[in-house]
Amino acid sequence: MNAYGLDARLTALGRQAYEWSADLRAAAQALDEEPDSIEDFLDLPGVRCLGTFGIPPGYAEPLTIGRHSYHGTTALERVVMTENLARGDMGLVLAAPGVSMSGVLMEQLGDQEQRDRFYGAVAASPTWTSFALTEPDRGSDASAITTALRRGGDGGFLLTGAKRYIGNGCRARFVSVLARTRPGPLGVTAVLVDTGRPGYRAEPLPTLGLRGARLSAVHLDDVEVEPWQVLGRHLSPARRGIWSCVQVFNRLRPTVAALALGVAAATHDYLAERRRFATGTDRDRIEDLGIRIAATRALVHRAAADVDATGRGRVASAAKARACALAEDVTLAACGLLGPAARANHPVLDKLVRDARGAEFMEGTRNIQHLNLFQGLLANETEVDLR
Repeated sequence: MNAYGLDARLTALGRQAYEWSADLRAAAQALDEEPDSIEDFLDLPGVRCLGTFGIPPGYAEPLTIGRHSYHGTTALERVVMTENLARGDMGLVLAAPGVSMSGVLMEQLGDQEQRDRFYGAVAASPTWTSFALTEPDRGSDASAITTALRRGGDGGFLLTGAKRYIGNGCRARFVSVLARTRPGPLGVTAVLVDTGRPGYRAEPLPTLGLRGARLSAVHLDDVEVEPWQVLGRHLSPARRGIWSCVQVFNRLRPTVAALALGVAAATHDYLAERRRFATGTDRDRIEDLGIRIAATRALVHRAAADVDATGRGRVASAAKARACALAEDVTLAACGLLGPAARANHPVLDKLVRDARGAEFMEGTRNIQHLNLFQGLLANETEVDLR
């Protein structure tokens, strides 16, 4: 792979995912209207693939396309798959079962028993998982967590607290919860919660966009946690707390950028089809949006390659910030180019506009990404064209 392109293996993956995106596009409006209808779409090839994409070798068969195989355990594979499926529907991509963020956390912290239990269950049948960090009134600041993990009886633990805006929180069988065992940065610990345990309760929150993702409020009332469910139990406290959150966000940040990029590309496709005879400044504007999408795609690919090579997420912060801004710019431009009643006359566009806003709040807003990027620049960790 060169700096701004994909090799034949990843190109084949993108081409296949793009073919599958047509099915997601056809299902998008139905899922948006009735988020609980996700069960109706589990047999779509793209959704079925997401169910095991990200599971490491030994637990599930890889996706095979021609002579190539993929486990989805690299940032580049996830980015290529995600962008192209999101061109069908971002909401359905987020609503699909699979390992998601919990899978990346398990890669960082799981011991052999934990990996066997978690990956084995997800590989066996469609299984939703969630990652629960954000708390009411505190946001996603890992250092401000108040959800508490304390000693219980029989050598186990009890988990108490509340989380908010948790994707698939009301569907998940497993939820990775960040909790505090004591004050200070070394007192943060991740646990893998079985949502079937008494004390776990989740209800969906009303949202304008990404309705299929079922963002949820999660309540934890003395949920029993067995010793094997404490992730990173074989590691030092310095490597299983806030450090693990940073690693998860670094590795998944390019994927969030790819989701936003998929929305931008889908909107551009929709606009170009309906204004294919545009002339003058309208035509120039549509072409300029296409150029910006291609440039952002190159940055997202570069960010994913950097994460795979170094584990750092500085370039990914630039990619995420730019992709989210682009998604908003393209959707708003489409509204202007399709007329004053564009959103009323084009339900597909209306959904794209709503979903584009949702990407901004996933994994840190633009200001957070800019701060992360400049910290990297000051430390000479990366070089990014900021124009």
